[in-house]
Amino acid sequence: MNVPALRSPNAALVLDLLRTAGETGISRLELAERTGLTPQAVSKITARLRSEGLATEAGHRASTGGKPRTVLRLVPTAGYAVGVHLDRDELTTLLTDLAGTVVARRTRALDLGAGAGPVLDAVAEEVRGLLTAGSTARVQAGPDVRPDPGPDAGPDAGPDAGPDAGPDAGPDAGPDAGPDARPDARAAGLNCVPGPDSAPAAGPAPDPAPVLGVGVAMPGPLDHRAGVPGRVTGFPEWEGHPVREELARRLGLPVVLDKDTNAAALGLAVRPAAPGSFAYVHLGTGLGAGLVLGGAPLRGDRTGAGELGHQTVQLDGPPCGCGGRGCLEVLCLAAVARGDDAGAARILGAGAANVVRLLDIDEVLLGGRLVLAAPEVFAGGVREVLDGLGLTAPVRVAGERDAVAEGAAWLILAPVFGT
Repeated sequence: MNVPALRSPNAALVLDLLRTAGETGISRLELAERTGLTPQAVSKITARLRSEGLATEAGHRASTGGKPRTVLRLVPTAGYAVGVHLDRDELTTLLTDLAGTVVARRTRALDLGAGAGPVLDAVAEEVRGLLTAGSTARVQAGPDVRPDPGPDAGPDAGPDAGPDAGPDAGPDAGPDAGPDARPDARAAGLNCVPGPDSAPAAGPAPDPAPVLGVGVAMPGPLDHRAGVPGRVTGFPEWEGHPVREELARRLGLPVVLDKDTNAAALGLAVRPAAPGSFAYVHLGTGLGAGLVLGGAPLRGDRTGAGELGHQTVQLDGPPCGCGGRGCLEVLCLAAVARGDDAGAARILGAGAANVVRLLDIDEVLLGGRLVLAAPEVFAGGVREVLDGLGLTAPVRVAGERDAVAEGAAWLILAPVFGT
């Protein structure tokens, strides 16, 4: 079955609420209340999502009167995304479903300094291997195209949502939604949607569920819109290389390129109950920050926001690969190299304090391999610096091992949900 692209922000909004509701699901009445849409519009949107295999019934819930309410949920296996973390010394690729759950993962050593050609060869090889390994997970029984039960499903379904539902149905009213309709997803490389829970159909084996694209996260600076790296610290040969264009050509899939810290921050921001504004501070082979304000990543016009590692904190400090002196990154990495994690945590705290003062964020989230190697030391050290300055923003370790790769997959998934 072909997957029509979502035709309006309203459909994406409903789909995102289905996602965040999880396995327990959400009723049409709740969807109408939380979106401000009319029951008719919600019924039409959910009917289309079900026909596309993106939503299905999750059971029934007691109501205050009349029939029990039908509860709907997202079908995570309706599509997949690839996340790639291209680090300075390692390559991680993973496959996630629509809900962001990892279903396959690969990792290998890699030298970013080997040059763009050999490195992108390795990325393409790993992605192809990942898709081969994950193909079993992507093959499903067959499409669930049962019609939406509409108003007969219970009192939450609202008034008649048929063709005459009226103007409140808005642009989600069907294939004749008008010029604002988005292009069919076939043009974006989407071929089929698996059935979530229907019986196997007779005939040939079903096709795998569609892979929507490949998100690639690598050290910055880079230009997210153009899909090209800037002068990556220590690896200037990557500057201006058409990474997005070249990988899309090799893989035959849409590709999105972003900084590693931005990707990780996005992956954290889409989680239910995520803070509205936060800084994700990543200390691994380098140091940087991903910023989220008002629930949305802050990249800046040139994708330059969050270059925390190259904030000067010691004017006469040691030289940094970026050309400056006394940068946060070079000082932190030097402290870790001499075994002084506590000192590195205090330096990191000084940088985090500057971000809190500048942006008045709600929370500081820490991640990266060096933080994860000593989480209590880094969380405690950063918190101590903030407390000493009278800054009340909470500090916690939130980035898991694959936070960047998972966030890279969300570079592909987030637009599906309008986030």
